[in-house]
Amino acid sequence: MRTYLFGSGLFSAIMSGLSLLRSAREDSPFTWRTALAWMSWGITLALAIGSIVDTRRASQGKLVATDSPVHGKEAKLLKKQLRS
Repeated sequence: MRTYLFGSGLFSAIMSGLSLLRSAREDSPFTWRTALAWMSWGITLALAIGSIVDTRRASQGKLVATDSPVHGKEAKLLKKQLRS
């Protein structure tokens, strides 16, 4: 489980979220750029979580979507999971 939690995608999404929270505390006005930054952060977080879910499903031998980055590597991930 720690492999998923300390992945670079999730880590960077959390760190950028903290940066956005720090900037939100300041007295700067909420502009369209700020809204785009929050939307971008949400998309990044969703993609990181989706990647974690796909990797976990593939390592359990379940099917993953064809647009997933781990598609085609399911057998390799399952074999790795069975060894450990």
